Amino acid sequence: MKIGIIGTGSIGGTVARKLVEAGHDVRVANSRGVDAVKDFATKIGATPVDAHGAVAGAEVIILSIPFSAIPELPRDLLTDVPANVPVIDTGNYYPDMRDPRIPEIDDGKPESVWVSETLGRGVVKAFNNILAFSLAELGRPEGASDRLAVAVAGDDAEMRQIAMDLVNQTGFDPVDAGALAESWRQQPSTPAYCCDWNPAEMLEALAAAKPGAAAQKRDRLAEQFAKLGQNPTHSEVVASNRETNAPVLKA
Repeated sequence: MKIGIIGTGSIGGTVARKLVEAGHDVRVANSRGVDAVKDFATKIGATPVDAHGAVAGAEVIILSIPFSAIPELPRDLLTDVPANVPVIDTGNYYPDMRDPRIPEIDDGKPESVWVSETLGRGVVKAFNNILAFSLAELGRPEGASDRLAVAVAGDDAEMRQIAMDLVNQTGFDPVDAGALAESWRQQPSTPAYCCDWNPAEMLEALAAAKPGAAAQKRDRLAEQFAKLGQNPTHSEVVASNRETNAPVLKA
């Protein structure tokens, strides 16, 4: 597939690398222009482009950028993109840590619903509830008993399935999280967020989410991680997330 990825940070960059390895034709762009992404693209075997180049002719578009950057995308970026092309949103909202406050989200609107409304088209939410280290290092072959899960939510069943197929190709079991309106269940500090769950545990975690409960925990993320010290191990981060986000489910 021809896949355009805007954003080459710890999530977008890893997804790009893994999708190249899976045999896809991947184009990558970031906010700093073509020259700034050339070295990374060459390293992983992708094509460096600007944002318009990433979406032109793409069969899948992946946005892996901070929430503050969504309104800054070119206004005509998706104008000529066919309606049947999935746009996958990997982002998370971290107010007062990285992102400015967005009143609609603070009032309870699911993050990716806000993204969808801002872009003026539907999106699929995926790759947002897995740790960067887990995404990069813990993928397993399909059928492996120790495979971790990634939740995927979106309104269009075909687009959601395409996103789920890509999750599978990156080494993780996709879990169908339903409509985009339900994607709040995989947002930061919910039981499903960055806890390295297997598929059965992920389904349980999604079901355990309580409206409004995660935002208070999310706003204490800096305090949570400060308690872990300067260089926590991956296991310590996962244990902390399970203790904080899903104390009833923690293994």
